[in-house]
Amino acid sequence: MNRINQLFADKGDRRILSIYFTAGYPTLESTLDIAEALEKAGVDFLEIGFPYSDPVADGPVIQHSSEVALHNGMTLHVLFEQLKELRKRVSIPVLLMGYVNPVLQYGVENFCESCRAVGVDGVIVPDLPMYEFEEHYQSVFEANGLSNIFLVTPQTSEERIRKIDGLSTGFIYLLSSSATTGKNLSVSESTTAYFSRVRAVGLKNPTVIGFGISDHETFVRATEYAEGAIVGSAFVRLLGEADYREKIPQFIHQLRG
Repeated sequence: MNRINQLFADKGDRRILSIYFTAGYPTLESTLDIAEALEKAGVDFLEIGFPYSDPVADGPVIQHSSEVALHNGMTLHVLFEQLKELRKRVSIPVLLMGYVNPVLQYGVENFCESCRAVGVDGVIVPDLPMYEFEEHYQSVFEANGLSNIFLVTPQTSEERIRKIDGLSTGFIYLLSSSATTGKNLSVSESTTAYFSRVRAVGLKNPTVIGFGISDHETFVRATEYAEGAIVGSAFVRLLGEADYREKIPQFIHQLRG
């Protein structure tokens, strides 16, 4: 059982909180400092984004962080060098999140082996087609103890949701909408119907909701329908402030309420 499975197995009534941030932002060397500060503040697991020049699903805040990180010199090679110190400083589950192009350029097998070597528990690659994963890469992920996290949107069919559940080994990432990141969570009748529809499928994997979670209210609202929620843009926006290090504990405390 890897750290992700252990987290959800042990969660009890706890609402799981995940934070996303971009590696290499605001400075090239800030990645591990931020990760360590988030664990100390009480975050349950981390999603570290590796930047890409064409982040099609990201809103302006995360796009900007990717541009700065790339300008700072962040690459997958640099990130894996930094993450060699990860497990000396962070004990909670850590996932890498990004687009498939940099992974293909790095080499999928090399990427998975590098993840295992530094203690990464899972990967979220939104534009990796499910059939390609199943056909070409599933065995490589499994051999390296990596959970590949699939995304579900309001438009995803029940048949595909069931297929995703069968292929998943960590959790399933429910996008609250099909918009880009950074939009506020709007729990309309259609959104609650979507969350309820997914729950009614009877999944074997836990679910985590992302996109639009920015404060205590939206965190609680999301975790009424899923085991956890992910905060991205709101936290990345905080990292743009000069004194962000001092504000991290308060930010997490306010999210949890």
